[in-house]
Amino acid sequence: MTTRLTAETFNKALIILAKRDPDLHKIIAGLGNPPMWDRPGGFRTLVLLILEQQVSLASARAAFDKLTAVAGKLNPERALELTDTEFRGAGVSRQKTRYVRHLSKCILDKSLRIGRLPRLDDDSVREHLIQVKGIGMWTADVYLLMSLKRPDIWPVGDIALQAAAHEIKGLEVRPDADELTEIGKQWRPWRSVAASILWHHYLNTPRLSTPRKR
Repeated sequence: MTTRLTAETFNKALIILAKRDPDLHKIIAGLGNPPMWDRPGGFRTLVLLILEQQVSLASARAAFDKLTAVAGKLNPERALELTDTEFRGAGVSRQKTRYVRHLSKCILDKSLRIGRLPRLDDDSVREHLIQVKGIGMWTADVYLLMSLKRPDIWPVGDIALQAAAHEIKGLEVRPDADELTEIGKQWRPWRSVAASILWHHYLNTPRLSTPRKR
């Protein structure tokens, strides 16, 4: 049986983490509680996550909105009908066009059954998702965290999380994925909520440059 975060358990976890870690308490005290970021499960969210790879969230959203406008109704069938020119006109790179098409084919041939994912454990969800070209661990983890609401997901490849951990922990250099894994151990079994707190800090802290997500 899988566990989903609810508003009640999210708020409970915020209290637990704030008591456990003074650095997280400081963020919440200064900025208030982070939002419980939510994305609907399904094809459209996976497309958006693919578009978000290696670019800013604003840039990815702009491309997604243009692609949706071009498609009329963005679903796997329609995505396979779109031409290279239509993808390019929406600001989607050639590589990401291939990824969206492969995702569409996997859904239509039922090698990826999105409707089954909520019933699977975290590792099984990752295993199913990363079979799709263009979906790696970061994409799978963010889908688990935001769409499936799993409570203990820690996307160590997320550069914004790495930057936030670097800042709040006063580290000399930004931690890599292995180091971020170690940092996150103290926040189990609520690492999804800890990630929300760190993203909250990151999005509300001015900095000279904006790291891109992986």
